[in-house]
Amino acid sequence: MLSDPAQNKSSRVEAAILARAGAGLKPEHIAEILETRADIGFFEVHAENYMGAGGMPHRQLEDIRKDYPVSLHGVGLSIGGETALDKAHLQRLAELNKRYEPGLFSEHLAWSTHDTTYFNDLLPVPYDQATLDRVCDHIDEVQDVVGRRMLLENPSTYIAFERSTMSELDFLKAIARRTGCGLLLDVNNVHVSCTNHERSAEDYLSEFPMAEVGEIHLGGHAPDMDDAGRPLLIDAHDREVDEAVWALYEQVIAHVGPVPTLVEWDNDIPAWPVLLKEAQAADQILARHRSANYRQAV
Repeated sequence: MLSDPAQNKSSRVEAAILARAGAGLKPEHIAEILETRADIGFFEVHAENYMGAGGMPHRQLEDIRKDYPVSLHGVGLSIGGETALDKAHLQRLAELNKRYEPGLFSEHLAWSTHDTTYFNDLLPVPYDQATLDRVCDHIDEVQDVVGRRMLLENPSTYIAFERSTMSELDFLKAIARRTGCGLLLDVNNVHVSCTNHERSAEDYLSEFPMAEVGEIHLGGHAPDMDDAGRPLLIDAHDREVDEAVWALYEQVIAHVGPVPTLVEWDNDIPAWPVLLKEAQAADQILARHRSANYRQAV
């Protein structure tokens, strides 16, 4: 287990990102961002896009990092996989953390590898004791190698495993308690999963361990239907944040106060002003509740 965050570099680095809204950094937006000096809290990058030693991606990210805090978000470590973590991949994550000192570092509760095959997807895990033990061991290894606390993101799911013996919430709580990791609360994933499983997103959020949340994600989803004609939502990241997700997000911020919030948009990427507008909408919610908390304090 990682040592007390208050006694290591990770807690100092994480403080670099204020409780504002950020956006995913896309290469096609970088020139405009640097030219306009966009007023935005931070940018998040997918770690796997920067695992080469140099080249244009690093030159661009270095330019961004001069003016903005950065959040590093892994999408390919396969924390939930049944095999050992890829040591080379993990070492590259450690090097990226050292090189850019991101304010936040996160990964997914998912698996994406089997033997020597890599699947370009974030696949769900069963919630049972064997999986819990394996995920905790993997997170301990990540935090030891990288040398800092990581955040684990709750998944979007479409099916439930028969072998699961605990709820997703109990699973996440146990992971945070055993490893000392934080949690990344993806509000869109909550809405997607709860709709797909015909559960209440409000009830889910009321039991979520908010004290462990170091970052929030928002994103767009695609509506569909399953074979029985029931609503089915796909975590597509290809459009604006849905009004239902905005409403859930406002409830969360009203309850816990401002938290660094990232707007994801990874497919059908729009012009930069469109994505910036989404981040500004999140910033307005954060500012409103920051003011409310200040008034209550005085």
